[in-house]
Amino acid sequence: MDIQTQAFQQIIDPVGGSLVISAILAALPLLVLFVLLGVFRMKAWQAGIISLVLSILLAAIAWRMPVGQVAAATGLGAFYAIFPILWILINALWIYKLTVATPWFEVLGRTIRSISDDLRILSILIAFCFGALLESLAGFGAPVAIAAAMLMAAGMKPLKSAIVALLANTAPVAFGAMAAPIIALNGVTGIPLQELSSMTGRQTPFIALVVPLILVFLVDGKRGLRQTWPVALVSGVVFGLAQFVASNFFVVELTDVVAAVATVIAVLLMLRVWQPAEIIGMSGQVQESTEARQPVDEARQSVDAGSSGVSAAAAGPDAQADAQATGTPPNGKGARGRRSAAAPADRDNARPDARSVWMATAPYLIIIVVFSLAQVPVIKTWLTEIGSVTFRWPGLDVVDSGGKAVSAQTLRFDHIRATGTLLLFAGILTMLLYRIRPGQGVRVYGDTLKQLRLTIVTVCAVLALSFVMNLSGQTTTLGVALASAGGYFALLSPLLGWIGVALTGSDTSSNSLFGQLQVAAANETGLSATLMAASNSSAGVLGKMLSLQNLAIAAAAVGLEGSESTLFRKLIGWSLGLLVLMTLLIWLQSTPVLDWMVP
Repeated sequence: MDIQTQAFQQIIDPVGGSLVISAILAALPLLVLFVLLGVFRMKAWQAGIISLVLSILLAAIAWRMPVGQVAAATGLGAFYAIFPILWILINALWIYKLTVATPWFEVLGRTIRSISDDLRILSILIAFCFGALLESLAGFGAPVAIAAAMLMAAGMKPLKSAIVALLANTAPVAFGAMAAPIIALNGVTGIPLQELSSMTGRQTPFIALVVPLILVFLVDGKRGLRQTWPVALVSGVVFGLAQFVASNFFVVELTDVVAAVATVIAVLLMLRVWQPAEIIGMSGQVQESTEARQPVDEARQSVDAGSSGVSAAAAGPDAQADAQATGTPPNGKGARGRRSAAAPADRDNARPDARSVWMATAPYLIIIVVFSLAQVPVIKTWLTEIGSVTFRWPGLDVVDSGGKAVSAQTLRFDHIRATGTLLLFAGILTMLLYRIRPGQGVRVYGDTLKQLRLTIVTVCAVLALSFVMNLSGQTTTLGVALASAGGYFALLSPLLGWIGVALTGSDTSSNSLFGQLQVAAANETGLSATLMAASNSSAGVLGKMLSLQNLAIAAAAVGLEGSESTLFRKLIGWSLGLLVLMTLLIWLQSTPVLDWMVP
């Protein structure tokens, strides 16, 4: 039999029979990737290729995977990167660029600002609430790309738009894409779906409680937290409670839909009776809220007039750099409680007429309608029947250490009901509605592909890295090593989920990869299998903001290709900090202190 088709059995401890040494080597590609991005600030596509080459060498030399199968695994990963992930990003960004090519983009910006002209509140409404709704319907990178684009339309700077969109895409991920991660976890572990849903719904709400507070801090620092904590707290509490109720007592597939809609309603109702003391608009411009504005005496006006003459250049290069990074005025003072001297007094933030509002938001409403229709059972079944093909990738024949075929070598190709294809349909409908000529639509699509050329290389390299590590056994070695920690596994279980999502960019993939391993380790250590399996999903979502493909998607969506290392450095502290909090919660749930929370 040809070497490419001979069955390859994964080895848990291939290096000298030592699990520890093997695990250290298995972790090297990930460590190299993170160090190149975070320390050496290397371009994402370069870091991805270097880490991929390292994983290929380890697979062939240390894990003794046949070279032909290593090549096949690399090809499978690159194909999976193109479809479905890049297929989603390309079409989502195409829709955004279609709107930019029409006057409706500016109308969209005015529509968003008419709800609130405060970027801190808009970060909650767009990135947290609307992003969660998109996550519930589409998943993958679509919520990040679309939310970041909408934040830019509202006036937020590109880098900050990407950071906010990435961090907001955490709390809803465990129940995203119609609860695909939980359903996958049920499939690989055999634990009842409702049990896993209930346990996850008793963990992720604590993330939801914190995320909106972090968002307003990212947008406006301590001032943002001090002035807008009431609405941030309300949105976090409502989202968390709705997520808990829906996951425990309702339909698991609709958990994020219920949570997102409930939170939007709560925030809009709150804005009727409450407004922050100041409004933080475009480029950090400050304006007093209408409700909070008070008469200012002539002496203070005189002082303000004098201080407003301070230019960014006079503030020095450090202040200018800080202003670019944070979106706040370089002088940092003299702006509070009044409109900044740089603020355009005639900016039109009045709500457009009803027809204009519908037309401006039409592309996003079309997306929601198309995805909602695709989830109707009859339509979903029909689309699956006419457009779903499952096949084993050529050149691969991999079994795990127990002799069972590894599922990752089987590919399900949903070319009709795929998220990217549905976005393509939504884009075509947008063209028809906006009367965009086919030739112009094709040119915009070509511009989109040109803009994403390095992002395509990055995502292909990282997904190829992921599949090579998974199929060669490197990922399993790393997981088994962590699972051998005995009673301390409750502290390492969340880290395993975090690594899985950081590597694959998908909570669904991480659950498929490590779900059964979590259950086996729990049974050996006397821990709750339900708790450990759910922990893989709940803690895993915190690694999504650092997955290189998500960083590349966010950077491309805001037109900052090549800034993935900057995004990584901005977000790694928040990701690890939230992971520590989630780990503490999970550990307490494994002890008599909070074990009553385990169903």
